[in-house]
Amino acid sequence: MTGTTTPARTEPSPDGVGRLGRGARFATRWGLGHAVPWTAIRMQARGGDLHAAALVRSTGSETPVELFDEIRAGGPLHRSRLSFVTAHHATVKEVLASPDVRAGVELRGRGRLGRMSDWAQATAPMSPIKPPSLLAIEPPDHTRLRRLVTRVFTARAVQRLEARTEQIADQLLDELPRGEPVDLVERYCARLPVLVICEILGVPESETELVRAFGAGAAPSLDVGLGVTELARVEHSLRDFDAWLTQHLARARLQPGEDLLSQLAVATDDDGAPLTDAELKNTAGLVLAAGFETTVNLIGNGIALLAQHRDQRALALADEQRWGGVVEEVLRYDPPVLLTGRTVVRDTSVASVPVPRGAVVTVLLAGANRDPDVFADPHRFDIARPEAHEHVSFSAGRHYCLGAALARMEGRVALQRLHERHPDLRLRPGAERRPTRILRGYRTLPASLT
Repeated sequence: MTGTTTPARTEPSPDGVGRLGRGARFATRWGLGHAVPWTAIRMQARGGDLHAAALVRSTGSETPVELFDEIRAGGPLHRSRLSFVTAHHATVKEVLASPDVRAGVELRGRGRLGRMSDWAQATAPMSPIKPPSLLAIEPPDHTRLRRLVTRVFTARAVQRLEARTEQIADQLLDELPRGEPVDLVERYCARLPVLVICEILGVPESETELVRAFGAGAAPSLDVGLGVTELARVEHSLRDFDAWLTQHLARARLQPGEDLLSQLAVATDDDGAPLTDAELKNTAGLVLAAGFETTVNLIGNGIALLAQHRDQRALALADEQRWGGVVEEVLRYDPPVLLTGRTVVRDTSVASVPVPRGAVVTVLLAGANRDPDVFADPHRFDIARPEAHEHVSFSAGRHYCLGAALARMEGRVALQRLHERHPDLRLRPGAERRPTRILRGYRTLPASLT
């Protein structure tokens, strides 16, 4: 009829939310999870807040350890305008072990903002920082799931992977060009961990590059302050990974192998209950997103540090038993993860400071790793440091990283094999840090190999 308009239609989707509804929820997720917090952080940084300034300074730059020192000098628990924050080693471990805090920073249950967050998250994809991921749940669910995963993620299983990891490293090194610049992140640091993870997840060789793309695309989901376009890309990667995992999980159940996912698919808890599909997929997603990107950063950070401290590289090359110490000192000095957050679930105290229910406590892992009460001359890179293993780069308490033994092994093999093959490795100009704020690593490491 002339003079009338047809109402806008929304496309139906499997979750019952139309396109317009999904768009509104996405915009709310971006606003509450990234735009508003990052705007507040930048404003507080301009006002002189040390915590906010450290977050802003960490973007794509060297770790702002001098700001961590200032925060630590303010006491074991510093009250910033953003949250409680600590760079004290003992306080960090106290927070991470406390039953009075839960993992993550959430708006759930906080009045109108909490309800908006719950509404927006209804259409969010699977994520390493959303339940039922181990990073986002607490006992008793966390205890049950971690016990099941631990059964198939043992030190013995990692030891069996070591020979295969050495083969992968040697193969990648054979393929590196000589006499011309090569980006070690692209050609080595990023490829070794994803090939190992594909072994763990039972991924066919033909799909390893696909999984590598998923890992790179999903990793920023662990970060804060993403732009709207970047968040859209991340969520697209997470949804694609979810769809691929659904098919891969079906294959693992039909034809189970000895890989982690196959073992988890048939594992049962003490009551005989198996993992749900959501738990299986989130566990696989966590192994990929958290284990892949952080190990890439560990290897890249190690290459850069050994290039900057050639006396330490020479020390390691003179004694192969030193490479374990190399990995521990790299983890301490330039950790792959800068910080983590906790939400207080009941009125409590931290380092004898009262902290109310609902407060956020930010633990600066990189700051605790430079605490002079634990590490002598903490700003010196020393692969022979006897206390280096006291770092908290794998977190602590019930959320201590399940993949710590695997990451240590991969880092040791990758760094040792590379430098034994190329003892005179030189980095070229053009190395760039990743622009992420929580994950710390290199995006490019141009090098010359002889």
